[in-house]
Amino acid sequence: MIDFEEELKKFQPSLEVEEAEEAIYNQDLTDMTDILMEMMRENRNQ
Repeated sequence: MIDFEEELKKFQPSLEVEEAEEAIYNQDLTDMTDILMEMMRENRNQ
């Protein structure tokens, strides 16, 4: 059975759109383009 009081204690509201966008864009994530650029740089230096 679900303990609603316990679930309410664990509840965290979702981010607003602006906050979520900022959190996503502020993460420094490596994407495929970054990997390919690094491989090309390494290949030129050999």
